[in-house]
Amino acid sequence: MCSIPVPALPEDILHRVHSLLPMRDAARAACSSHAFLRSWRCRPVLALNRDTLGSNANSRQKNFSCIIDNILRNHSGIGIKIFKLQLYGILDASHYLDRWFQIAVTPGIENLTLQPYYGDNMEYNVPCTLLSDGVRNSIRSLELSLCTFHPTAELGPLRKLTSLRLHSVRILGDELEYFLSNSPALQQLNLSECQEITYLKIPCVLQQLHFLKVSYCSELQVIESKARNLFSFIKEGVRAKVLLGETLQMKNLRMYCSNLVCNARTELPSNMPNLESLFIGSRDERVGTPMLPTKFLFLKHLSICLKCLSYDYFSLISFLDASPSLETLLLDVAREKVERESIFGCSPQLRQMPEQHHGHLKSVKIKGFYSAKSLVELTCYILKNAKSLDCLTLDTTYGDPKCDNKMYGGPCTKMNKGFLMQARRGAVAIKAYIEDKVPSTVKLTVVEHCRRCHADKLSEIDAMCDDFLTCFRL
Repeated sequence: MCSIPVPALPEDILHRVHSLLPMRDAARAACSSHAFLRSWRCRPVLALNRDTLGSNANSRQKNFSCIIDNILRNHSGIGIKIFKLQLYGILDASHYLDRWFQIAVTPGIENLTLQPYYGDNMEYNVPCTLLSDGVRNSIRSLELSLCTFHPTAELGPLRKLTSLRLHSVRILGDELEYFLSNSPALQQLNLSECQEITYLKIPCVLQQLHFLKVSYCSELQVIESKARNLFSFIKEGVRAKVLLGETLQMKNLRMYCSNLVCNARTELPSNMPNLESLFIGSRDERVGTPMLPTKFLFLKHLSICLKCLSYDYFSLISFLDASPSLETLLLDVAREKVERESIFGCSPQLRQMPEQHHGHLKSVKIKGFYSAKSLVELTCYILKNAKSLDCLTLDTTYGDPKCDNKMYGGPCTKMNKGFLMQARRGAVAIKAYIEDKVPSTVKLTVVEHCRRCHADKLSEIDAMCDDFLTCFRL
């Protein structure tokens, strides 16, 4: 391609303009002008993946690696602040990696993302020498995926590192602990699917760590943190015992694993006086929730997700009693096989609890509402005791996109007859046991399945359900 003259501009302005162009456009400009070529050689942001390089890179894997190789060969390595290499299944890049890293990972880099391979048939061991003295003194964010990383004692401190994310990385627990102890400025730590870690220790030197997420590390048995200023903690798909130590600063807690709600007394940390937002998700629950060992005095937002066949939802009152400042409650209980729990198959007499005052609760939403007697009892309890309640939403669907959603633009999601049956029973239970208990100051919203998209099945269900529709026809 021939060189095209570029208007004379100060070099810093030209570099600035060029740096704002998308990767593909910037690379094309470098091929058309000597001025832009010089600018390309010190471009501060290099994000190398299929999306940024365009569809032409998808034709052949070898072509994709050659494109990356040519890009980096034409770059001086000077001035790179952000380098992202995400290979997405390119299996012929192994012999390029060391050269690419030598060019791009240079002193002054601040953001480094490496996904050397995708799959189980390649294992690239990211060398500790990659984090040389100059790199250690500048790097602020490090993300490693699908590789092996074994930091050694020779690795010095990373004093500016504030964010670390490891996804499917082979690293041992003591190696990670050593790495963390050399990262005193770390603020965010995200670990996912790191299967060789059995004991995660967060050293006390991490006084600035405020966000910790651990997900689907199947071999993890213990999470022990001595970071005193932890603000947010997320645990998903991990059965590890949690030892958070001092959690006075904790404001956001999100935990999801089997039997968590049932074991709330022992699973939830007991000393979180400043907690404001709590999400707990669980499956395989079989009984109810015991009274909690402490009060969440400042908790404002509570979300509970229960994926189970049988549960006493009425026992969740203990969460309300433990949260005197609660403002919003979201309960997700969507299930299919729950016939034995239906209020239509047992005594309609509802359980009562001593009157309580939940003076701050304003919004309640139950997603997947069905005719379980304990769910009806919980709803009636809230209506009676939450004097500040403004809105109550009872969604008998899964909350999936519907045809009246203009952004979705399609028909309602298909549902099998079993779930539609339970949703229909839920709507009848609302009509029979809840509607007349809703104060005039509370806005009740009942979400049902669309009769246009589910006309045939709903008509058949109504014909089958005369046993409970006769008295409570909608």
